[in-house]
This record gives sequence, structure tokens and C-alpha cells, in this order.
Amino acid sequence: MLGFTKLTNRFLRNKTPSTFPFAASNLQAAFLGYPRFLFSNVDHIRNIGVSAHIDSGKTTFTERILFYGGKINAIHEVKGSDNVGAKMDFMELEREKGITIQSAATTVRWKEYQVNVIDTPGHVDFTIEVERALRVLDGAVLIICGASGVQPQTLTVDKQMKRYNVPRIIFINKLDRMGANPWQAIEGARRRLHLNCAALQMPIGLDSSLKGIIDLIKLKAYYFEGKSGEIIKEEEIPANLVEEAKTRRQELIDALANIDPAIEDLYLSESPIPEEEIKAAIRRQTLALKFVPVFMGSAYKNKGVQLALDGVRDYLPTPKERQYHGYQVKDGEEIQVPLEVDSKKPLVGLAFKLEENKFGQLTFVRVYQGKLKKGDYIYLNNIKKRAKVSRMVRMNANEMEEIDQVEAGDIFALFGIECSSGDTITEGDMKTDTMLSSMFVPAPVLSLSIKTKKNDVNSKFLKALAKFQREDPTFVVNQDRESEETIISGMGELHLQIYAERLKREFGLDVDLGEPTVNYRETISADAGFDYLHKKQSGGAGQYGRVIGNLESIPLDASGEYKNQFVNKIVGTSIPNEYIPAIERAFYDCCEKGPLTGYPVVNVRYTLTDGATHPVDSSSMAFMWATKFSFKQAFTNAGPMLLEPIMNIEITCPSENYSTVMAGITKRRGMITYTEGRGDIFLLQCTAPLSEMFGYATELRGLTSGQGSYSMEYKNHEPVPIQNMGPIVEKFQAKMKKRESEGK
Repeated sequence: MLGFTKLTNRFLRNKTPSTFPFAASNLQAAFLGYPRFLFSNVDHIRNIGVSAHIDSGKTTFTERILFYGGKINAIHEVKGSDNVGAKMDFMELEREKGITIQSAATTVRWKEYQVNVIDTPGHVDFTIEVERALRVLDGAVLIICGASGVQPQTLTVDKQMKRYNVPRIIFINKLDRMGANPWQAIEGARRRLHLNCAALQMPIGLDSSLKGIIDLIKLKAYYFEGKSGEIIKEEEIPANLVEEAKTRRQELIDALANIDPAIEDLYLSESPIPEEEIKAAIRRQTLALKFVPVFMGSAYKNKGVQLALDGVRDYLPTPKERQYHGYQVKDGEEIQVPLEVDSKKPLVGLAFKLEENKFGQLTFVRVYQGKLKKGDYIYLNNIKKRAKVSRMVRMNANEMEEIDQVEAGDIFALFGIECSSGDTITEGDMKTDTMLSSMFVPAPVLSLSIKTKKNDVNSKFLKALAKFQREDPTFVVNQDRESEETIISGMGELHLQIYAERLKREFGLDVDLGEPTVNYRETISADAGFDYLHKKQSGGAGQYGRVIGNLESIPLDASGEYKNQFVNKIVGTSIPNEYIPAIERAFYDCCEKGPLTGYPVVNVRYTLTDGATHPVDSSSMAFMWATKFSFKQAFTNAGPMLLEPIMNIEITCPSENYSTVMAGITKRRGMITYTEGRGDIFLLQCTAPLSEMFGYATELRGLTSGQGSYSMEYKNHEPVPIQNMGPIVEKFQAKMKKRESEGK
């Protein structure tokens, strides 16, 4: 048998990884069982995510990464026209609809590096998949369409990357499309994303004449030949592009000189700047989040992806180069604890994603510190539970490769561990009580009632919904107390429709969905005092409780999250301490269903300043009733108002239809924020209430002869105009009266 050392050397000598002879053999799977076999240190690991606006080419780009990294033997396209489909879109629904619904993980080898890749969805309804991927990744590739430029979901992804301080490179894709303009896309990234970015490359031709890529650092031209662009040829720059390439290179150096002292010194002294110095500066400033290098190409036409992979290797961080922290609770206070990428330290990992299949729950884990072997015990800090690790796998989309050990910096999956998304995993003997902060979870904006067509499958139905809730924190299931309907809430119509379809395909459950319901919020516009006495005597023990105080409006905090506050300012014993918890609990109960429409109350502060008790008739129950009535009294007097979800919308339509499209948006209470003509295409950005956008897809198709398209994402909640608030409140009150008359 060929020795491991010789075999390794033979593997690494291949100039194009996709051509090595055992790309899809069992030997490759054997390599994956020894994750550090080729990588003696963590410096040769890159954990990256691929993110972008929908239909920018993320999955197409990832498919090329798999091919050039030797993970697959042939390239397949996203919509599965060849009845195979892209590797990372393994769900039947994904291949039918041509979109990514779930993030998928894989591991490839690029030259002498291990690259753990997570392909994320682009549709805003599945934004939680992007959120949790970026929570655990060290770097990212932000893909921008060369023709459409920066789009609404690009803004969301950028915000998520900044939230977790993720260094990134940009890949401007689809330069083979008509109207592609990489320089306009770069300008859009600077202006709309506020990124300090500059091109490291420029294309040789555009649209149908795209031939190759020029490296502005080396000043060399690269052409991608062979059936799948796997053969890379380095040549001199075409004579007609030499001057432009030198100008673009100078723009790159100017951008670096403004932020990097080493380049600035060479620049000011007018000394030649070596290639190695430029690359070192790019890496320093990318890791410092002060610079974003820009790569170019066309994933679909197999041009530029390998050079972008080189950029991942050269400019994105190793696990050691990202600073991560956990926290420990001591004496009631949270203390920040630095985590070290050291396999000798106690284990600390995060369960960031869950899936369920025929083998049970699959838990995706990022290891931040320590190591883990099959057969070890782990401790789930959030649920205070110890468990044995019986099976560990490395994922390749929906395929699993068994492994025996992982170390700090790795991403892998566990089988047979019952936990929730966001749980911290430590060593089974509890050598550390370190916890990890969870990810940001946006609040659902749309609700639907759902019921099964058959009444005898209720248990199976509830089990399926519970499974989806564990997988997806933005998918929320509630039971309406009055109607006893099951209500599902999520990020949009597509989000909920996908889960309804999954119920049918994965569980054999046919369901009916009700009309969409917008998730309004109730709040107040002024402050109001309250003084309420709850007094009831009907023989036997009575009820007596008096509460005095103020109901105030509070502003949104810096994070934009809604909140309510209870403040106890009782001095003395006018209300004994034993009744305060009941008053607080009653206040928060009132906030769950507001007086106007039954939607949650947000951004109010209930301040208790005084009260009175009865020596015999006072009780926790009496004060709970007093609180509820006082809340309703004060809420009515404090300028109650409704908040509705407002959406950021971007519409693309033919230029000749722009005026009718703008008029249609205005009728839907929309506000135009940006317009741009791009030849035959017109781009329109606006905001509009979600309640007004139902059925817009059909209207837009009619206005544009089927050529218009739009995307929509949640922005914030804003007050409903007075003239629109009345019908919403009246509808709710009519529903309540109907239920009362029916005896519900």
C-alpha cells in the first residue's frame, strides 16, 4: 500500500485540485475521517459563508467550489434541468423552485487548505439561515450581481456581517449578463453599504464577450479553459487593456495607502510596491474590517471562481485570527471570558443549526476551543444535561462522512443529541461553565391560521410543527385562546407556504392555510396616570387591591428591539412586597394581548408608585385584577395607536412601464426612496406597509406584461395612519362580539 506521506505529497502536487484521480473515491472520504491529516495546524483552515441577494448566483458559485475542490466530479445547475440539480440544494423543494431554503454545509480542500463552506439562502424569508451561519463563521464571500448591483437583501446580509464583525471578500458575479458593469457594482457597495472596497481584478470583456480576468496585483491575464473552466492559463495582459489595468492597480494602491501605514510610506516615498507588500496590506486591513477586496467573474460561465478561492485563502482569517468570547456568571454578574483556539483547553462549542432526518436530530456545531472525540461525554449548558457522543459526521450537503475527532476551529455535526439551536456545548465533566451568546432572531411579521384536512392526525401535526420550531427560531406556533385555531407566524408568505408544503411531503399531512394576518403591535403616544381600586364583596372572602402609578411610552433601544418595563417605586408598605410579583406578572400578561386588537403591546413602562390594601380582603389575585383594569384604563387615556410592519421593496421593470408601476406603489401607501434608469431597465426602491402588499406579484406582472419582478424585506414597525386604524380595530371588535354570541 502506498504510504500516507507519499500519497499526501502526490495529492498536493496536483496543480488543479479538481483533476486529482481519486476525487470522488472512498479514499477521499477516508481523508475526511482524519480532519488534521493534511492540516497540521489551524492556520490552514478557513470557515466561510457564501451570502447574497436572491438569484445572485450563490449556489452556482458554491457548486464550482465543490468541483474545483474535488468534492464532486461534474457541475450541475441550480434548477435541476438535468434532473440532478446543484449539490447544495438537496431538498426537492429547492430544486423545483430554484431557490435555496436551508443553508447547507460542506468541506473542500483548496490546494493545501481546508475550506468549510456554508451556502446560505438569499430570500429574505429565510434570513435566519444566514444569521446563524454568520454567527459561527470566520469569514464570508459576499456575492453581488454584476448587472443588478446592490439589492435589498444585499443590505440585510451586509448588516448581518457587520453585526458579527465578519471579514469578507466581494465576488461580483454574472459579468456574462447583458448590462453587467462591475465598476457600477463597486460604487454601489461603497455608497449603499458604506464599504471601503477596491477591485483586485478587472474583466477581459463583458456580457457575451467575457473572456477572462486580469489580476491587478500581478498584472497578468487569466483564461479558463476546458469543459468546466478547470484549466487556468496565465498570459500577458492584452495590449488594449494594459493602460486601464495600470490605472485600476493605482486605484487599489491609493485605497490601501489611505488606511495602511506600510503602503502609505512606500507610496509617499515613491518606491516600488512589491506584490507581497500589497497582498500583506490587503490581508491586514481585511481582517481589521477596514477594507474589502473585490474579485470578479461569472460562476455560471466557470470564470474567476478559482481566483476567488485563492482570495479566501490569502485574505480571510484563520480561526485563530478571530477573537471570540464566552461569558461566565459569577456573583450574579456576567464576566467576559476569551476563548482560545487551543485543543488542550476545555471544550467550548455552539450548536447553531438543527435538522431532523430518518436517523434522528442532526446538530451542527462550531468548536471554538478544545477538542472532541467520538465516545466522549459533553455537557449542554443551557438545559443542564450530560450526553454521550456516539456519532460525529462532516457534512457534504445531505451526505455524511464519519469522523472520529474534531478540534478547535472545526465545524461538524452530531447525531443523537437532543438540544436546541443556540445551546452551548462543553466537556462532560464540566471543566468549564462558559456560555456563548446566542444569535439575533428577528421577530415574525406575518401569521396564518393552519389546520389539517383530517381530524385524526392532530398528534402527528403538532409533532411536525414542534420539529420545525426547533429547526427555525423565526417559525413560531401559537394557539389562539378564543378561537382555538393554530396560528403559524414567520418572515413572509413564502416562508409559511414552504412549511405547509414540507408538512405534506415530509409527514404526509394535507393542510389548509387561512388568510394572511399582519402582525401589528399596539403602543401609546402619551403618558397617563392610573388610580384603580378593585373591590369586590359577595359573601365570604372579598377582594381588595388598589394600585396607583403611571403608564409611559418608552423609545426603541439602540438595537431596535421592542420591550416593556415594570418599575416598582413603592416606598413603605402601602403595598406589601408579597403582592409585587403578582402585579408585575399581571402587567406582562396585559402586554401579550392589547386592548385595541389583541396584538402585543410594546414599548410601555408601568410604574407603580402607591396603593392600598385591606387587612383581610387583599390577595395576589385581587392585585392582579387591579393591575389588569388599571392597565386598560391608562392605555385608553394614553393615546393608543397601532404599529404596522413596513417593508423595504425593490422593483425592477421595463423602462416604459415605470410610471404605472410608481403609481401602483403610491396607491398602496408606498413611499419612493430611490429610482435609477439602467438602459431598458428601471430600478425603483420604496417602502410600503406589508398589509398593502398582498397580491402585488399578480398586479406587477399585469402592469409589465410579465417582465417585472420585486423583492421585499422587513424594515420596521411604524404607526398606522388614524384613518386606517379604525377599520382594523372595528374588525377585531366585531370578531370578539361574534365569539361572545357563539358562547366561545
